[in-house]
Amino acid sequence: MDTYASVGGFTDEFFNNFNNHTFSEPSRMKIGLIGGTGGMGEGYALRWSVRHDVIVGSREAQKAAEAARNYTKIAIESYGSRMTGSITGDENLVVSRSSDILLLSIHYEHIAEMCAQISKQLRDDCIVISPIAPMARTGAGFVYIPLEQGKKAAAEIVADNLRHRSRVVSAFHTIPEARLKNIKESLDLDTFVCGDDWDTVTKVNNLISEIPGLRAIYLGPLSIAYQAEILTPMLLNSASRNKIKNPGIKIL
Repeated sequence: MDTYASVGGFTDEFFNNFNNHTFSEPSRMKIGLIGGTGGMGEGYALRWSVRHDVIVGSREAQKAAEAARNYTKIAIESYGSRMTGSITGDENLVVSRSSDILLLSIHYEHIAEMCAQISKQLRDDCIVISPIAPMARTGAGFVYIPLEQGKKAAAEIVADNLRHRSRVVSAFHTIPEARLKNIKESLDLDTFVCGDDWDTVTKVNNLISEIPGLRAIYLGPLSIAYQAEILTPMLLNSASRNKIKNPGIKIL
């Protein structure tokens, strides 16, 4: 079996606030990407660097810096003078200390180890985003590990290993890498968002709204993030068996 990665409740007032909220443009932020040298990391960096300072993270600072230089070249060619942000690279722990928002683009089996390393580095107000989809490939196709093996959802493991559960948000599980990296394309997709704190969820959704054609859909508290995570292997199976290229989800 090959593995891949790619509590609480809400009042009616919370739910109504979310549905009625008009997302505003976030101020310039430092967005860290742990595991940012992969394909999804490149996509996030290219999309957000037009307005924010993106810091690509890796276990090796040199590898992160090289990736950042390559991403910067692509971003400048695409955005030109419209680009007011930047892309730099550094070692994961340095990135963790510097970030307003930290996205974990890591494998499921590495969550506990990585969170143990970064937990004491994070500022109290840092928001951590988990796009992690715990899945394995079997003879039947891609399967969701927590369901198959009785383990916790990725977002729950992230929250268990960080100091502030309220600062953890689950999102970005159904965004195809190729489409995210193609910054000339409007995505025309939805992404499901789970989180336990209204202000934290709002900040993440503001950031989501900056990616052209991407809409945030509130799913519920972090305890049901598995409902979003399980969609990743479902999309991969449907794509493989039906010859669908770069599938995503759009609710009409």
